[in-house]
Amino acid sequence: MKKLFLSASLFALVAVVSVAAQTTVTTTKTQAVQNPDGSWTVVEYPVDKEVIVNLAPGTTISGAKGMAHILRTANGTKVMLDLNGITGDMTNVYAYAVDPSGNPTLLGPVTVANGLGKAEFMTPMNQFMLVLSPNNTLTTFDNSSAWVFRSEAPTGYAIVPRVQTSSSKSIARGEAISSTYDVPLLNVPSFKEDTEVRINFTGELKGLDGKAYLKNEGGKTSVKMRFGDLKKVPQGKRFVLWASGADGTYTKLGQIINSGSRDEAEIRSETAMRDFGLFMTVEDADVNIPTSRVYSVFSMPTRNP
Repeated sequence: MKKLFLSASLFALVAVVSVAAQTTVTTTKTQAVQNPDGSWTVVEYPVDKEVIVNLAPGTTISGAKGMAHILRTANGTKVMLDLNGITGDMTNVYAYAVDPSGNPTLLGPVTVANGLGKAEFMTPMNQFMLVLSPNNTLTTFDNSSAWVFRSEAPTGYAIVPRVQTSSSKSIARGEAISSTYDVPLLNVPSFKEDTEVRINFTGELKGLDGKAYLKNEGGKTSVKMRFGDLKKVPQGKRFVLWASGADGTYTKLGQIINSGSRDEAEIRSETAMRDFGLFMTVEDADVNIPTSRVYSVFSMPTRNP
C-alpha cells in the first residue's frame, strides 16, 4: 500500500509539473506578435517614458548596428537615431514612421559619414514602427519594400495589429484631396539663410498668429512653426502642418492640439522634399492625410523695395 501511495503521489506531482509547464508555454505563445519574422513591429509608445528600440539591419548591411531612443510627450514624439558600422558608399538613408495601416510618414534623411549616422526627428504619431530606407519616396511598407534598418519590437510592448484598408477607398480619398487644396511652392532651393514665411488665418481662426522659419541645408529643410494667441480660436481642434510637393503629394510635418491651457505652441520638423509649399488644416481627429476643408496657405512676406 505504501508503494502504491508513493506511486500515486509521484504521478500527481508529475501531472502538476506537466500542467504548470504547459501553462507556461501557453502564456508565452499568447504574446502579441503580428508576423513570426518580426517584419511588423508597430507598438504604442507611452507618455513621458523613453523607450530604447533596436534597429535590425537588412541583408545589404548585415554587420551594421542601429538604435533608436523614442520619447513621447504631450507635444509629440521625439525619435533619436544612432547608426554605426555601415559599409559601402551609402551616404543617405531616409527614416519613416509606419502607422498601423502600413502607411509610411517620412521623418527625414539621415546623413551617413564614415559608417556613422545620427539624427533627431519629431512626429505627432504615438503608434508606429521605424523603417530606414534608401528610397525617399516610400509610399507603403510590406515585405517587398526596400529597407536597410527596421525596428524590432521593444520588450514588454504588445504589437499593434495591422489595419486592413481597401485600395478603392484609398483611391477615392486621394482624388478628393487633390481637388481640394491649392498650395503654391515656396521656391525653397533659393533660400540662402533662415527664411520666414507667414500664414493668414480667416473665418473662425481669425486672430490666430502663425509664422514658420525654414532652413535649407545638406539636402533637407528644417521647419519650425510658432503659434500665438491660441486662446482666440476654438478648443479641441488639431492644427496640422503639411508640406505639399510639386507632384501634389503631402507630408505631415506635425500638429498641435488647442487644449485651451496655453497661448503659444511650436512645431519642429524637417523634410527631404526639394521644393514644397506649406499649408495647415484644422482637423477634429488625428489624421495622416489632410481631410479638412478648412485650410490656410503660407506665403512669403511682402518686402518693401
